[in-house]
Amino acid sequence: MTTSYPSTSVEAREDVGKSVCVLSYKSLEIGEIIKSVSDDGAGATALFIGTTRNSYQGKVVTRLEYQAYSKLAIKTMTDIIRTAHQSVTRSTHHPAPAAVPSIISCAVHHRLGTVPEAFVACEQILEEVKQKVQIWKREYYEGEKEDEAEWKANSG
Repeated sequence: MTTSYPSTSVEAREDVGKSVCVLSYKSLEIGEIIKSVSDDGAGATALFIGTTRNSYQGKVVTRLEYQAYSKLAIKTMTDIIRTAHQSVTRSTHHPAPAAVPSIISCAVHHRLGTVPEAFVACEQILEEVKQKVQIWKREYYEGEKEDEAEWKANSG
């Protein structure tokens, strides 16, 4: 399966305190992501890595095309990170109100006190990104004409 990257979408990066939001067309280096978020003071690191399916409703997906309104998408992602920092509580044995770093780059990571808080934050960030960030995907299917490719709406 091949993937095209339209010239209308550009890579973007925005730092949010100790956190970072990244919009990229490059392959993710999972080991580097894990290394970049390691923290001896955190009791857990939750990492979600989405993968591309090769089929949808019985159709073979042959190609994907992504488009983003990058300037707005990166702003929306930073807002999501800020909200997650404010809404996810730390465990009782990590009560300090310190900043909680996160990263989004088609991988979502969150580290926080203990396992439950890390997963809650990771899921919150992932769902918000899927619902709100201005990134769209177009799927091309085997045996169908190029002009029949389907744009997928953000899921909610």
